[in-house]
Order: sequence, then structure tokens, then C-alpha cells
Amino acid sequence: MALDLVRVDSISQAAGILAGDGGARFLAGGTFLVRALSAGDGSIQKLVLNDGLGLDRITIGDTITIGSAVTMAQIESEPGLAFLAPVAGSIGGPAVRNMATVGGNLFAWSPYGDFAVALLALGATVVSEGIDGETIADLEAFLKDGPQRGAIVRAVRFTAPSDGAFRYLKVTRKHPHGASVLSIAAVLPVTGGKVSRARVAYGAMAPRPMRATAVGAALDGKALDTAAIAAAVAVAADGTAPEDDPQASAWYRREVLPVHLRRLLAGETR
Repeated sequence: MALDLVRVDSISQAAGILAGDGGARFLAGGTFLVRALSAGDGSIQKLVLNDGLGLDRITIGDTITIGSAVTMAQIESEPGLAFLAPVAGSIGGPAVRNMATVGGNLFAWSPYGDFAVALLALGATVVSEGIDGETIADLEAFLKDGPQRGAIVRAVRFTAPSDGAFRYLKVTRKHPHGASVLSIAAVLPVTGGKVSRARVAYGAMAPRPMRATAVGAALDGKALDTAAIAAAVAVAADGTAPEDDPQASAWYRREVLPVHLRRLLAGETR
């Protein structure tokens, strides 16, 4: 089967092609699309390339903007994103990180999507562009509803966390860069000795990355001490829906989640 490769001059042109052609896909890093093609997915007939569209830019400030075509390798090497380097570094080997993109990670299903887990904890929004113009959506809603046909993710944005507020932990059977048994990301700002507006997110504990809202609620307004951690761990599995896969069973994921959540909250992320 012939596969068409299409170069475009603008995101709106790319969006128009995707909106009008059910066999077209937008190609960023290709780590998922190439796998699907190799597996014989006949629904993919045309690849629209992202070259020259300016989607590989990073802007650092109080608000951080990361283009959808930015790779995990770029994240690792950007000094202003040092807090995200362990997340990017946990995804695949060097060859994968040179290809895998921030935008592509938003479309990953369990047990993948660890960077999306981090973005969910950071309260990121997703900037997309389609034939009707630009839209901005909360990442949690984006992950739940999915993108509209013909809309292309341009970037993700989030407020830079305060020093030391972001934490990340990934559990894998294949070290050092295997798929997740589970992953946890948290933003735990402390004001006056107490946690304020805690955000915790999980990977591989549902089909898509998910917020652990009960955990965040248990921590808000509390000092991050033994009692608060115990209260958070008690509701660790609330709302989760893990699946069986070659990495782990759903039962195992539920069993070890409280152990690793306790580690993360206690600052034991290695």
C-alpha cells in the first residue's frame, strides 16, 4: 500500500488536510505512528509532516510553553526545564528520546504517557489549532475527551512550579527505561509550612493519565508530615482503574501504589 507524505506551509493547512481526509495523520516524532504502520494498520494512508511549522520551540518564564514537536531529548538538555529532565529521561532509550515528542505523549495509552502525567500534575493547558482557529483546553479535559478531528496540538503551557515543589517517580520492571508499572507526579507547593493546592497525577493506573484528586485533597492545608502522608496513602487508589498488561496486573498495581505514593511524598524519588 502506498503511503503519501505531505509537507505543508502552515498549521491551518495541515488541519484542513486532517479534517477532510480520514486516512491522514499528523506526524511528529512517529514513535506510535511508525509502530502502527509496522503492525499493518491500513487506516493510515497519508502522513502530514510537521517540518518548518515552528512546533519545536520552548519558552521559559513564569509561564512555560513547550511546542508539541519538542522531543524528550530537548527537554533533558534544557536548563530551564531541569525539574522535568528525570521525566523525559525515564522515557525509552536515547534513540526513542530523540524522536518522542511532547505532543505525541499526550496521545499515549497505558502503560505509556509518563510525560503527560507530569503535565497533568503541573496543571497544563493544551493549545490546539484547527480549521476554526485556536482552542485552549485544560489537559485533564483533553485527555478525557480527546482532540477534535482536524485539530493539531501546537503546545502545552503551565505555570513554572516553585523550587522543590515538583516530584516524580516511575516504577518499571525493565530498567532503566521500560514501560511503566506505574508513575506518579506531584506538585506540592508549601506556604507557611503547609501544602497549598496540591496536584497529584498517576500513569498506568487508568487507561489514560489521571488526577489523584482524593490524594490532593488529603494533603491540602496540611504539613507534609507522617499523619498527612498516611491520610493521603489511605485514599491512594480512589478512582483508579488499572489494567492487566505485560508489565503488571491490575491487582499488583493497586497493591504497590500506596507504597510508592508514600515514598514520593516522603521525598524518596530514587
